[in-house]
Amino acid sequence: MSGVEVAGIIVAVFWAILISFLAVALVRLAQVLKATTKLVADVTDQAVPLLADASTTVRSARTQLDRVDAIASDVQEVTSNASALSSTVATAFGGPLVKVAAFGYGVRKALGKGDPAASGGTPPKASRRTVIVGRTVPAARRRKQKG
Repeated sequence: MSGVEVAGIIVAVFWAILISFLAVALVRLAQVLKATTKLVADVTDQAVPLLADASTTVRSARTQLDRVDAIASDVQEVTSNASALSSTVATAFGGPLVKVAAFGYGVRKALGKGDPAASGGTPPKASRRTVIVGRTVPAARRRKQKG
């Protein structure tokens, strides 16, 4: 065999090995693409019902929030009405009730029912304290100051 024939055989063997490696790589790539396609199909089959459930949940939450908003506005209206009613009652009855109470106290004082000395009881003992510049001085110190 000549050198050219040997070189041709080496090149042919090299190309055969290279084609074999490429064929194996293509077969593996095809397997990966099939597995990826199956995975995407499975995810799609599971994701569609999950998205439908999520959409239903969001709609339900929105309905509940609308209800809560309506309740909050009703509570605010009731609060403002109660405040207005309270101020109206205070205005309507507060002044006259204070006047009636003051009148009753004055009548009691005038008739002597509010005065313990007039009813025969002993009047409460008055506290004898001397106030100096806004302070109360105990009785023992007062005696020293007077003398």
